[in-house]
Amino acid sequence: MSTAERNGPGELRLVLVDDEALMRSGLAMILDAAGGITVVASCGGRDAYATVAAHRPDAVLLDIQMPDVDGLTVLRQLRTLDEPPAVVMLTAFGPDRYVHLALRDGAAGYLLKDTEPAHLADQVRALARGGRPLAPAVTAQVIDGYLAHRAEHLDATRKVRALSPREREVLSLVGQGLTNQQIARRMCISPSTAKDHVSALLAKLGYANRVQAAVLAERARLLAPSPAPSRG
Repeated sequence: MSTAERNGPGELRLVLVDDEALMRSGLAMILDAAGGITVVASCGGRDAYATVAAHRPDAVLLDIQMPDVDGLTVLRQLRTLDEPPAVVMLTAFGPDRYVHLALRDGAAGYLLKDTEPAHLADQVRALARGGRPLAPAVTAQVIDGYLAHRAEHLDATRKVRALSPREREVLSLVGQGLTNQQIARRMCISPSTAKDHVSALLAKLGYANRVQAAVLAERARLLAPSPAPSRG
């Protein structure tokens, strides 16, 4: 459902999330002056979830690389809201490895910070019509990245299907970064048995280390999304 369908006619209500106050101020001036957009709040990544939950905007313009909480984590947190806003990722850099991850995790678009002000406003306003703004510079990478990621996902899914339910459980826990001791507590087994399970899993997959198993778990989508921060 587009924001226009959800809220009816009127200005698009927007929250800006960026670690640099000067960038937030500049973007707010550009977008507020463009017409059809109202910046209702701005903040850094650490305060993003609480700010969006409080203001319930139609859309969020979200910096993807921030020092306190990265944009992908914030995006996943915002997707847990009852009525999540449309989220457009914003970056000062050119096409990068985060593009397909952001779109896979629910981003409505991906724009560069050096986008012309008038074009930026047009792209943001398009969200009200259900549009998916995407910087021309990243279009080719999005297509290539999507195809590559889809192939990786299909391959990972095939490998996981060959595992037993117990082995899939171990793989998921390894993917979450748990130690053998933590896996043992989670599965109610001894640490030595947990170590044996992990070793057997790696051997079956033909992997040399836990990092490869963690990557497989992520590609097969065995990992739960990042939890939303506590409101209290």
